Amino acid sequence: MANSLVQLSATSRSNLLSLQNTTSLISRTQDRLSTGLKVASAIDDAISFFQAQALTNRASDLSEKKDGIDQAISTLKAASNGIDALDKTVRQLKGIAQSAKTATVTEAVDLTAQFKELANQLDQISNDASYQGLNLLNSTAAHLTVEFSTASTSVLSIYGRNLLVSGLFTGGGAAAGDVQSSFTSFGAALVGFSTAGTTVSAIDDLINYLEIGIDKLRGASKALSSNITFLQTRLDFTKQYTNNLTEGAGKLTLADINEEGANLVALQTRQQLGIQALAFAGQSEQSVLSLFN
Repeated sequence: MANSLVQLSATSRSNLLSLQNTTSLISRTQDRLSTGLKVASAIDDAISFFQAQALTNRASDLSEKKDGIDQAISTLKAASNGIDALDKTVRQLKGIAQSAKTATVTEAVDLTAQFKELANQLDQISNDASYQGLNLLNSTAAHLTVEFSTASTSVLSIYGRNLLVSGLFTGGGAAAGDVQSSFTSFGAALVGFSTAGTTVSAIDDLINYLEIGIDKLRGASKALSSNITFLQTRLDFTKQYTNNLTEGAGKLTLADINEEGANLVALQTRQQLGIQALAFAGQSEQSVLSLFN
């Protein structure tokens, strides 16, 4: 025999369909509460899903750029710290040279030793100011490129400087040529305050070169500080922009937990009412059946 469908009254079928719809909505609401998402896939809402995905991908790309900016700031801070150390050392050298002008022969011997020891540290400081293999203080060939976006060619290029002794104390006139030559020859006597024939004039020439170095360090420090400030501003902007993109994606996909909780309570109440209505419809049919008894 062919299978036959159970025939329900119009009232019972209407109540059943309503109950099935309510059960489906309860299931959807429970999924939203458990995942926190009102749009978990393109099936839920294709337009919102793909818009949110585009915003999320953009935020992810910018997060990578944000990390690059952060690392660039660290690179510049390492260079800035190196410049500060160089500046302090050169100023110490200048103080020693100034003291030598009025020093006794015995004092000059000690000052000469101090000067040589500090001067030999200058290149060491410059060479040690590296960050992740990049040193912006010991070569003009060094180059730091910071990218800000994947949607444009916005970049910042920062070039290194030669703040070794060979580049730090160049210029200032031919009168101090011998002093410059001494500075660029490590291992040789940089200056001998106690040496016969060392005059106040020669020491003044040396001080002039030291002042040239101080001026160069001051200029390099200002340039680095300006770049650090700009990168920090750009980093803050990128962080905020990334947050905005993530927030926008959330508005398209995240569920309102409070609203969904209230919906679940209402739907469960509706489900109970539907069950009762279906039972009432069944009771009506049983009443008709009792007429035949």
